[in-house]
Amino acid sequence: MKRKKRRVAIMGINPKRFDRSQIKFFAYLIPVTVIMGLPILFIVFNAFKPLDELLTYPPKFITLRPTLENFRNLIATSTNKAIPMSRYLFNSVLSTALVVFFSLAITVMAAYCMSKKQYKLKNTLFAVNEAALMFVSVAVAIPRYFIVSKLGLTDSFWAHVIPLLAMPVGLYLVKQFVDDLPDSMIEAARIDGADDYTILWRIVIPNIAPALATVAILAFQASWNSVEASNYFISNEALKSFSFYMTTLTANAGNTSAMVGQLSGNAVAGLGMQAAAVLIMFIPNLILFILLQSRVMNTMSHSGMK
Repeated sequence: MKRKKRRVAIMGINPKRFDRSQIKFFAYLIPVTVIMGLPILFIVFNAFKPLDELLTYPPKFITLRPTLENFRNLIATSTNKAIPMSRYLFNSVLSTALVVFFSLAITVMAAYCMSKKQYKLKNTLFAVNEAALMFVSVAVAIPRYFIVSKLGLTDSFWAHVIPLLAMPVGLYLVKQFVDDLPDSMIEAARIDGADDYTILWRIVIPNIAPALATVAILAFQASWNSVEASNYFISNEALKSFSFYMTTLTANAGNTSAMVGQLSGNAVAGLGMQAAAVLIMFIPNLILFILLQSRVMNTMSHSGMK
């Protein structure tokens, strides 16, 4: 009898140790994990490949002769330019931090108003936000340029920040979480003398932390990987982003390769530096997701339950 009970306990929803019943799950999950992890490994291996392996066809997945030459060339290239690589990196770090902070602040306040406040055109405004989910950034590039130009933000650092603050998907996601907060809890806080900002800081934000973590990741990726402002709004090279700098490596390789002693005049010399820059761009995204993955999973599971 005791053995049967122990057997049932082991085969529960969250067994404490391995059981044969789990083999079928591992048989499915391990191949999926490997397939999903291959692009990450390819980015890492690619950054340490010498130039001849980068140009090998068919391409090899694992580098046979890992080298740091791509990173050395990247540093040497930036030190021989009027604008060093560190300047582009600083612009990206600062603009991304501002975008994440202000996006979270605007999104949580807008979601609170859309969910718990009563006013005219409330449903209409939310319907406009839902309609905005259908448009990709390319479709609104021209209207966005006119807005940035009219606001006087062209050739300004704020051109990196202001256009990315509106996040329709973030508002839609956070509002779902705020909708689940009981109105009685909000009313009780009002009776105790709390104003809207106190309710937002003490009650709403702690209860929707998983959704805010997801919005933070989306805002970080949108800003960190963006080249729109550098391409269309900014002509001052000292204000452009690191992602823009990365895209120019191959194009400028003919001029920079002589400085680093590789294949002078040949644009393919920039492929190694670009591979190294891709890894540098990817690492912050990976670290942020690892740190916030549990909250993101909570958001995904919550969004599927009604």
